[in-house]
Amino acid sequence: MSLHAASARAEQLRASVVDQAGAPVADAVVYATPADLKIKDAAAAVPARKRPTAIIDQIKRRFVPLVSVVQTGTAVSFPNRDNIEHDVYSFSPAKRFELHLYHGVPAEPVVFDKPGLVVMGCNIHDQMIAYLLVVDTPWFAKTDTHGQAVIDDVPGGTYRLTVWHYRMAAPEALPSRDASAAQGQGPSAAFTLRLNSE
Repeated sequence: MSLHAASARAEQLRASVVDQAGAPVADAVVYATPADLKIKDAAAAVPARKRPTAIIDQIKRRFVPLVSVVQTGTAVSFPNRDNIEHDVYSFSPAKRFELHLYHGVPAEPVVFDKPGLVVMGCNIHDQMIAYLLVVDTPWFAKTDTHGQAVIDDVPGGTYRLTVWHYRMAAPEALPSRDASAAQGQGPSAAFTLRLNSE
């Protein structure tokens, strides 16, 4: 396959994620990194696209969504749709920040410029928590209620699929599998996660 063909053909990566009891796992993040040097070169040759601003809402004293995933360098907006003030913060090494008490939408979004997990909370409402995984790849997805994730628009080739979930019993050891991108097939990779009970 030529470099041009690898970059031109849009394929899919599909993953299935279940827990230790075989139940589907929703809100697991699945991301793909190229295992094929030709794909890495093709991705590097494509001009960087302007990344859209992601949104993590605050609704009824909850972060919505609970789990988000963005590519490194993405700006995230934190609108407060409640009729009370929130104070959003994180002490995570990947991004330390604080948005002091506010209503509405902060003037500037927060740019997440390092990969890693960012756990966020509210200094006023201890029950509020959210998870943002920042990854160094444009190819990622979250699982739906059936534990299925589909990553679209990837160049054909081989990738390393990695999965993360906020309730993983061993978050330092992220499961991964090699998978090939193709259209119209079943799951490229299946994962079983050992989760902590809620």
